Amino acid sequence: MKLFEVLPAVQAFLSQPGRLFIGGSWQDAADGRRFAVENPATEETLTEVAQGGARDVDAAVAAARSAFNGAWSLQSPAQRGLLLFRLADLLDQHREELAQLITLENGKPIAAARGEAASAATILRYFAGWPTKIEGSTLPVSPASGAPMLNYTLREPVGVCALIVPWNFPLNMCVWKLGPALATGCVAVLKPAEQTPLVAIRLVQLIEAAGFPAGVVNLVTGLGAETGAPLAEHPDVDKIAFTGSTQVGRLIAQAATRNMKRSRWN
Repeated sequence: MKLFEVLPAVQAFLSQPGRLFIGGSWQDAADGRRFAVENPATEETLTEVAQGGARDVDAAVAAARSAFNGAWSLQSPAQRGLLLFRLADLLDQHREELAQLITLENGKPIAAARGEAASAATILRYFAGWPTKIEGSTLPVSPASGAPMLNYTLREPVGVCALIVPWNFPLNMCVWKLGPALATGCVAVLKPAEQTPLVAIRLVQLIEAAGFPAGVVNLVTGLGAETGAPLAEHPDVDKIAFTGSTQVGRLIAQAATRNMKRSRWN
């Protein structure tokens, strides 16, 4: 795709450096570093984004924890679903913009990128329908003593989820992980692949526009060793979801097991 074919909204987006999103605030990395994002088809620099580090990860996890203990825990299941439906509508409204960002930073053909952008809203609408349908159950028991007893299960959110996504489906990998986390009342720190952070940044801008409370979704862009590693081993992260290479998955598994995090690898 030539630059003159790009939407004005995408050109405006690329004209500004990408920033971290922590606690409802767009900010530079703590040490001010940035890294370049290239178009793999032309090797031209598209823009620069914040290169987060361990201090930024700490701030993002703290913001997520605060939101989990505060405003987000007060949201009803119906309210969570409404926010996800609202976000899905925004993804539909900005579909071509998202598709062009995918093509520019990922290199996939625009037809494939448009398919990915179109399916993102469908994925979110699926998860948006779940919050009001997740329920516990009561269990009949017959204690030997004959004393009355009530047993029941209660499903509760896990807490702070670290979501590390790869470059091959840079938008859909984000919504595949964010959708179930937010639907079930969890909060998130999202770390996109360093090759494809732009569509994740635009997604989080739309999450902010949808009205999610500050700190519910946080974004830390950066290199794997400097952001992914401290996120995986962070003591206040309750669950980690990772999609990527076997080699990196093993490293994340080792880091997660040091404090017995719930983990999911694909």
